[in-house]
Amino acid sequence: MSVLRDLVRSIRDGGIEVVDLTAPLSSQTPILRLPEPFGNTVPFTLKEISRYDDRGPAWYWNDFETGEHTGTHFDAPVHWVTAKEGEDVSQVPVGRLIAPAVVLDFAAEAAEDPDFLLRVEHVRAWEEANGPLPEGGWLLYRTGWDAYAHDQERFLNADETGPHTPGVSVECARWLAEETPIAGLGVETVGTDAGAAHGFDPAFPCHSFLLGAGKYGLTQLRNLDRLPAVGAVVVAPPLPIVGGSGSPVRVLALVER
Repeated sequence: MSVLRDLVRSIRDGGIEVVDLTAPLSSQTPILRLPEPFGNTVPFTLKEISRYDDRGPAWYWNDFETGEHTGTHFDAPVHWVTAKEGEDVSQVPVGRLIAPAVVLDFAAEAAEDPDFLLRVEHVRAWEEANGPLPEGGWLLYRTGWDAYAHDQERFLNADETGPHTPGVSVECARWLAEETPIAGLGVETVGTDAGAAHGFDPAFPCHSFLLGAGKYGLTQLRNLDRLPAVGAVVVAPPLPIVGGSGSPVRVLALVER
């Protein structure tokens, strides 16, 4: 138990910083919009049950309504047709929910081009400088897009041709899914795919390839700029919704200081 004792002591003493990577969840949280005839999720809403009144004199509580894929959330493999027989969110092994993470920072490139795509050569160059991607870990893809999360329209950045947000190329998504040891991909945007990914072949390749390979997604992350390129550990436990395709999640990173 000494390892766990040392961990708790280090957190309390500040030797390990806990960084919250989660966006606040409210009615203002940006949500994905799909064109007709596709169905869409509902915004997050709270409905008060009682608040220290005649409905409940000593307690305050609420009902809430939201979609599985609202705000900072976890994508389980069964979310996509390529893994329709795969794990639902309640079946994800708990040992995979605490894992090492690396951060690939392309915020400068995304600031210049909102349609910027991460490519295989970008990841290989990062590996040459920092070492291999982590076995069973997360690739966290920083684009600086969390700066726009307070504004739904700017966050989705859509025009008559569709959304324009950074993402991952088809070839890179396939490579990450099939040839790297990562457990999943984390992003700051509304989903793991680029805004223009509806027009890729296949469409939405991160969903198609990564979830199809039994890997996971994390979306709408914040504070990736506070993490080192290598060395953080991410804790990302979704709600164990039986039959669920995803879940809002509180994502925490542990960083040695």
